[in-house]
Amino acid sequence: MGLEELRNDCAVKQKRGLHFILASVIIWLLVMAIHLTSWPIMTKNFFTFCATAPLMPLAFLISKLIGVDFQNKGNPLTNLGIFLSAGQVLYLLIAMWIYPTVPDKMVMIIAMIFGAHLLPFSWLYQSKSYMVFAILIPFLSLLLGIYFQPYVLAMAMVGVEILFSLCLAAEVRAGKMTARA
Repeated sequence: MGLEELRNDCAVKQKRGLHFILASVIIWLLVMAIHLTSWPIMTKNFFTFCATAPLMPLAFLISKLIGVDFQNKGNPLTNLGIFLSAGQVLYLLIAMWIYPTVPDKMVMIIAMIFGAHLLPFSWLYQSKSYMVFAILIPFLSLLLGIYFQPYVLAMAMVGVEILFSLCLAAEVRAGKMTARA
């Protein structure tokens, strides 16, 4: 199988990573709920880190619900997807530094890291949605993070992730229509 066929196989069998984006909607809802509390910012930030932990199990459960081949073991590019995601973990060191240093901006940094890490998936999944949201999310996060409270940014991220999910779902449907034609 050639590179383009492998990329297409990833896009189809993994529904362009829709299960991860749907899981991120839940994560951002949790972050929003945390930042709507009256807890001290350091407590909110600690629980924000904790709220990101269930991403993989949530994505796995959602993959079962929407019929995604979570592991897609027959495709070597699946390992590339894992590698691309693992890079995000290194950038979380920046968020860890922000946590005690500029605590009011931690959610902004996490949102920017999340958005920026999407860019390589535009290539892997042959997706314009990933390209657009990988650029939109960091800039939107910067603007909202500078001028508003973290809960406002978290609310915006919920909306953005829902919109992103709808765009990906449309790409998945369009891919099925193209495959049938």
